[in-house]
Amino acid sequence: MKLRAFSAAVAALAVLTVGAAALDMELSPYKPVSALSGRLKSVGSDTMLHEMELWAEGFRSIYPNVSIEIEGKGSNTAPPALLSGTSQLGPMSRQMTPDEVGAFEAKFGYKPMAVLVAIDALAIYVHKDNPLRCINMEQLDRVFAADPKSGGGRSIRSWGELGLTGEWAAKPITMYSRNTLSGTYKFFKQHVMGGGDFKDDINMQVGSEAVVSAVGGDKFAIGYSGIGYKTGAVRAVPVGTPGKSCHDASFDNTYSRKYPLARGLYIYLLKDPRKPMDALSGEFVKYVLSRDGQMQAKQGGYYPITRNIREHELTRLGLLASAR
Repeated sequence: MKLRAFSAAVAALAVLTVGAAALDMELSPYKPVSALSGRLKSVGSDTMLHEMELWAEGFRSIYPNVSIEIEGKGSNTAPPALLSGTSQLGPMSRQMTPDEVGAFEAKFGYKPMAVLVAIDALAIYVHKDNPLRCINMEQLDRVFAADPKSGGGRSIRSWGELGLTGEWAAKPITMYSRNTLSGTYKFFKQHVMGGGDFKDDINMQVGSEAVVSAVGGDKFAIGYSGIGYKTGAVRAVPVGTPGKSCHDASFDNTYSRKYPLARGLYIYLLKDPRKPMDALSGEFVKYVLSRDGQMQAKQGGYYPITRNIREHELTRLGLLASAR
């Protein structure tokens, strides 16, 4: 599903007042099949690592003869693993680039299949004692970017420049970021900084959990990570666009796009459009998109898909009839 298709799907929900529990009830439970066995390997997103582990654990509880190996070092590792045949599943917190898709087409004669499996709000985290109540997208650009495209190119270096007073006013902002292997890094770079470079003094972290942990241990820090990694040591700051209200990263605000850093989470597959999907990968995807799998998405801190999204994805994979 392209980003615009995801945007249309969530925009349609803006007119609805429906909670996550109701969405769960709209999804069909997973229907096990008999005698399923084999081996799956997943290589990709660190943001989705915990989620993939939950899904793998749930799937193996139904099929004890299935082995699933999970590796989550960053979304950038998913395309080469799929391309080389090292893995069958490529979880990514961003969409593949045209160059990545082109490499698949050159080798296989078809594009990789992106399956939308959950919704995430990319959260802006500060220390739990930080009084900042709102930050807009232009301010984020000026905080993180080496050459901001906003505010006349003027960087923001201190908390006072974001409106904080007292002991906070003169304190420099310490910035934490994911590393360059991360889809979250690439998403933030494109959507917040317009593709620009980060400041030289940014503190790169190898994982989503590491970013949140670093911010929680540094009173004057700011960082970004998936909403599923929120802890009691940090606060997720409401985010807005210039001249408009800030919105927190709640379920309703994410689906309505009031929260500006909503994104899809994907599992990429090698699916030849001329052939049926292999049984093991197909059953795993059906499990992930079922009520069972989406309840685990919520357990991991992310937001579930809707019935319409589920049916759209299963139809593209040729799995809808067997999933009902």
